[in-house]
Amino acid sequence: MVGKQAGRAPRRLGKARVAGVVIVALLLVAIVFTIVRAAGDDSGAKPAASGPVVAPSGAVDGALVVGQAGAPVKVEVYLDYMCPYCGQFERANGDEIDRLIGDGTARLYLYPLAFLDEMSGGTRYSTRAANAAATVYDQAPDKLLPFNNALFAHQPPEGSTGLSDDQIAGLAGQAGVPKAISDDFDERVFEPWVAASTQAAFDAGLGGTPTVKINGVKFEGDLYTVGPFTHAVTEAAK
Repeated sequence: MVGKQAGRAPRRLGKARVAGVVIVALLLVAIVFTIVRAAGDDSGAKPAASGPVVAPSGAVDGALVVGQAGAPVKVEVYLDYMCPYCGQFERANGDEIDRLIGDGTARLYLYPLAFLDEMSGGTRYSTRAANAAATVYDQAPDKLLPFNNALFAHQPPEGSTGLSDDQIAGLAGQAGVPKAISDDFDERVFEPWVAASTQAAFDAGLGGTPTVKINGVKFEGDLYTVGPFTHAVTEAAK
């Protein structure tokens, strides 16, 4: 009897080995499937850019500056291209800002931030749009405001995947940005700068967007109706 039991042991051990091999094989198949699936993922997720923090030419402490150096009023606008309230502010006051810059009353310091990336389904729309704005400013600063206006005129809903890279480039073209510049959006040169600027703004106490300052003082009036902001800037110029 002992001999029979001893004789069965190698078969049981052999089955265990086979079972172990099958389990390992299944695990390998699962791993390979996961890798292939990730590689072919069409969800639109965009990996974060890495690299040195390179500021656009002419940028000042995280801001894209537009307007005459001698303008009496400094207007600072902190925005995120996915922020619906930023869109409301721009649609109400964009033309007025253009006019105030054009007549020499105001100099604009535009801070394109990216803290709402999580609200674009993994596509990092805020960062991609801000990088595009920085790229335009770096190479064609006179096209920044038209492009900025276009981004807000076609602003995607918060919580959506945002505009695609091709759509952003298309808006740039409509704003008069040469294709050679919009082709550089994919290089993502300024994404680390956008991330650093965003962090610096919140480290300095920024509470949200849009935040608008006039000569260093936060504007507490109505941001979403034409008139109050313009009046405040005009008064500050006196």
